[in-house]
Amino acid sequence: MKTCKEIRSEFIRFFEERGHTFVPSSSLLPADDPTLLFANAGMNQFKAVFLGTEKRPYNRVANSQKCIRAGGKHNDLEDVGHDTYHHTFFEMLGNWSFGNYFKADAIGWAWELLTKVWGLPKDRLHATVFGGDAADGLPVDDEAAKLWKTLTDIPPDHIHKGGKKDNFWEMGETGPCGPCSEIHIDLTDDKSGAALVNKGDRRVMEIWNLVFMQFNRQAGGKLEPLPATHVDTGMGLERVGMVLQGKRSNYATDLFMPIIERIEAFTKHRYGKRTAGAGQDRFDVIDASDMSDVAFRVVADHARALTFAIADGVMPSNDGRGYVLRRILRRAARYGRQYLKIEGPFLVEIVPTIADLMGQAFPELIERSKAVQDIIREEEESFGKTLDRGIDLFAKQSKRLRDSGQKIVPGDLAFDLYATYGFPLDLTQIMAGECEMTVDVEGYNQAMAQHRETSSAGEGKFKADAVVGLPACDDSAKYNKGEIAAKVLGWVVDGKFVSTGRLCKGDQAAVVLDRTNFYGETGGQVGDAGQFAWTSGQFTVRDTKIAGDCVLYVGAVESGELAIGQAVRCHVDPSRMDTARNHSATHLMNWALRKTLGGHVHQAGSVVSPDRLRFDFSHSQAVTAAQLIEVEKLVNARVLADEKITVKLVPLAQAKKIDGVRAVFGEKYPDPVRVIAVGTDDPLVKAGEDCPVEFCGGTHLERTGQVGLFKIISEESVAKGVRRITAVTGRAAVELVQKMDATVSELTELLHAPAEQLAERVAALQKEVRELRKRPAGGASPSKMKEIQTPAGLVVIGDVGMVDAGAMRNLCDQQRQKGAVAIMVGGAAEDKVTIVAMVDDSLAATGKLKAGDWVQAVAPVIGGKGGGKPNLAQAGGKSPDKLPDALAKAEEFIKQKLG
Repeated sequence: MKTCKEIRSEFIRFFEERGHTFVPSSSLLPADDPTLLFANAGMNQFKAVFLGTEKRPYNRVANSQKCIRAGGKHNDLEDVGHDTYHHTFFEMLGNWSFGNYFKADAIGWAWELLTKVWGLPKDRLHATVFGGDAADGLPVDDEAAKLWKTLTDIPPDHIHKGGKKDNFWEMGETGPCGPCSEIHIDLTDDKSGAALVNKGDRRVMEIWNLVFMQFNRQAGGKLEPLPATHVDTGMGLERVGMVLQGKRSNYATDLFMPIIERIEAFTKHRYGKRTAGAGQDRFDVIDASDMSDVAFRVVADHARALTFAIADGVMPSNDGRGYVLRRILRRAARYGRQYLKIEGPFLVEIVPTIADLMGQAFPELIERSKAVQDIIREEEESFGKTLDRGIDLFAKQSKRLRDSGQKIVPGDLAFDLYATYGFPLDLTQIMAGECEMTVDVEGYNQAMAQHRETSSAGEGKFKADAVVGLPACDDSAKYNKGEIAAKVLGWVVDGKFVSTGRLCKGDQAAVVLDRTNFYGETGGQVGDAGQFAWTSGQFTVRDTKIAGDCVLYVGAVESGELAIGQAVRCHVDPSRMDTARNHSATHLMNWALRKTLGGHVHQAGSVVSPDRLRFDFSHSQAVTAAQLIEVEKLVNARVLADEKITVKLVPLAQAKKIDGVRAVFGEKYPDPVRVIAVGTDDPLVKAGEDCPVEFCGGTHLERTGQVGLFKIISEESVAKGVRRITAVTGRAAVELVQKMDATVSELTELLHAPAEQLAERVAALQKEVRELRKRPAGGASPSKMKEIQTPAGLVVIGDVGMVDAGAMRNLCDQQRQKGAVAIMVGGAAEDKVTIVAMVDDSLAATGKLKAGDWVQAVAPVIGGKGGGKPNLAQAGGKSPDKLPDALAKAEEFIKQKLG
C-alpha cells in the first residue's frame, strides 16, 4: 500500500519527467493578494502569471500546495466532520501550464498517471466537461469532450456534461477562471455510480480537477479573455490517498490515523468503535451519524489547519482570516468538550504529532512548533473561560425570555453568542432545546450576513492586480537617485487599461510609463511619491503601485494635458531618503531585537514609510522599558559607527546558505535575490550574528550613519504572540526628541526640580494625592465633620472644602460604610457652593428621611436649588458665605425628622 508521502513524491516526479519545474508550496498567508483570506488553491501564487502581469523563468510547474478553505467563496468548514472527505486544510497536488500546453496534454497526462502509473480501474473513472452557460454567453466545451474520447480509452458513456456550479472554476469573486473537466471515481460495489456524478455522494467523488484558464472575471461580473490560455489542475492528496490505499474514508489514511490515535489519549471514546462492523477497520467508518466520531474528525482536521496556518504567520484575532482561524479553533475545542468530554486545553498537545507527521515535507512545522503550541494554548485557555461565560449569559437571557412568556431565542442573541463567545449556531440550538425553546435562525442568518463583510477577504481602493493587459515596465532604475526620461504608454481608469485619448487637468488615473525610477509599494515599503513633467504640464504622483511587471503612477494631472507617447521627466520626491532611513533602521532593529529578546524573534510584518517604521515580530510578552532602551542603544551604536551597508545580488540557493541570513517566511523571493548586509563588504565572505543580513528588495542607505537617530515611539500587542514597535529616524526622530525636551523643560519649571529629579518629584506628588484622597473630608480636619446621634442612627454633617460632586459622593459613601445612616457634606469655592446628601436605603424606605427632601430644605439658604432620589441628592448655589448657615439648617432638619 502506497503511503501518502510516496503518492506526493510520485506525482511530482511524474510531471518533472515531463518538463515541469517543482515550485515549493506558497504560504497559507496570501502574498500581495487582498482578495483572499487564505491560499485556497495551488494557482494562487501564479495568479499574476495567469493575468499576464508577471513572467516566470518556467512555463510548466508541479507542486503540492498547502490550502485552507474556511471562508469566502470556497468554504468547507461546516461540512467538516459530518462526512469523511471534506477538510478545512488539505494538500493540493497540481500541475500548471503558463501559455504552453493546453487541454490535450492536461487530459492525456492525467489519464496516464491515474490508470497506468497508479493503476486505477478505467471502468471506475468518470470525466465531466463544461455544459455551457447562457448568462455568461459561454458555449459547451465540446473540445474537451472530444479529447476525452480520442486521447483516452475511458468508456464513452462515462463522459458527462456539468453546469457552471460544477464545471466552471473561479478562484474568487474576481480573477482568473475557466471551464474545467473533473475526474470522478466510482466507489460503488457494482460500479453503478454514473448517475451519482456531481451529486455530492461520497460513493462517486471528484479526485482531480483540470481547469482550463481562459478568462478573467472583472469586479462587475464581466468575463474578459486572458492574454494567453493556461492549465491549472488540482488533486486533493487526502482523497487520492484514500483511493490508492483502498479506504472508504480520508480519515483512515496515514495522514489522519496518527492524529486520531493521539486524540484518543485524552478521552475514553474510541474512534469508530460503535459504528465499525465485525472485522472492519474501525478507522475506515463512513457512518457520519455518531457524534463522537464526528468530533474526532473535526478535531483532527482543525488541528491540522491551526498548526499549518499559525506556522505560516496567521494569528487568531477578531477580524479577517484571524477571525476564521479563531472560529476553527473554537469549533474544535467545543466538539472536543461536548462530545469527547475532554477538559482543558488539548489541541496544543496534538501539534507535535502533526509536526512529526508532516515536518519532512513542510519543515516550517518543526521550526515553529513551540511558537504554534504557545499560541494555541493561550487561545484554548481563553476560550475555556469564554465558553463558561457564554453558557452563563445564555442561561440568564433564556430565563428572562421564558419569564416573559417568549419561546424563541432572538437571532441577534444567537449571533452574539457566536461572534463574542464562539458558540456555533448548533450549540445554541441544543441549549435552547433543553429549555424547550427554539432559535430565530433567519434573524441569526441576517446578522451573520451583515458581519461577513467585515470578516471576508481583502479591501483596497485600487487593486492593480485586477487589471488585465498591462504592459511591462523597465524598473531597473528604481534604486537610482537622479531623474530619468520616460514615455507614456497609457493609463488605468475605472479598472481598465487605456492606450488612447488624453488626460486633462484634474483627471485622476494610474499612469503607465515605459520605464521608471520610482519604487512601487511592495515588501512592506510604501510606494514613492513625486511627479513627472513635460514641457507644458505636470502629473503629481501620490503613490506607486506594482502589478506583475508593470509599475503604475497613481495620481492626477496638475497642469496641462497628458497624451499617449508623451515624453516626460520623472522626479522622485526627496521623502524617499526618509523612507530609506526607516528601512535600513528596520533591519538594524530586527537584529537588535534578536540580540535583546532572543533568537525566537521572527518578523511578522512591517510598514516602512517616510514618516515612521512599524515592525511586527513574534514574542509572547510585552517588551519591558529596559529592553526597549537596550534595543535603542544597540541600533544607535551601529548608527554612530557609520558602518557600510552592502547590496548584493546572489543566486537564491547560495543566498539561503549565508550565515545568519533573515527572510520573511512565506514571502516570494526572486532568483537571484537582493541581499542587504550591514558591517561587511561581502556577506558571502563575512556574516554572522553580529552582521545583520536580510533578503530585501527595498531602498536603503549607503551607510548606517545616514540614519541620524533612531527613537522608539511605542510598543504594543497586535495578536497572540505578536508584538509591534513603531519608531522614527532622522529628522522625525530629532523633532520628537525636541518636543520631549520642551516638555521636560516645562515640567522642570512647574515642579521646580531639575530634569533628573522629575520622576522622583512626580512620585512624591502622586503619593501626596493618594494620602489626600484617604482623608475623610478631602483635606478638611475631622473637627469640621459633626456627628449627631439620633434614634435612627448616626448622622454626619460637615464642610469638606471641595465642590467636586463625584468626590463628595465618594466621601458620603465612605461615611455610610463606617455606619452613618445619613450624611450631608458641603463645599464652597469662589462663587460656587455644592451640597451632597446620602441616606441609607433602609432609612429612606421608612419615609422618615429622604435625601431629596433634605437638600430641598437646605438649598434656598445658599441661593440655589436641589433634588434627587430618596437615597442620594445634590444641590448647588451661588452664596459661598452662606454654607455654614445651610449646614446648620441641615442639622435642624434632622432633629425635626429623626429627633
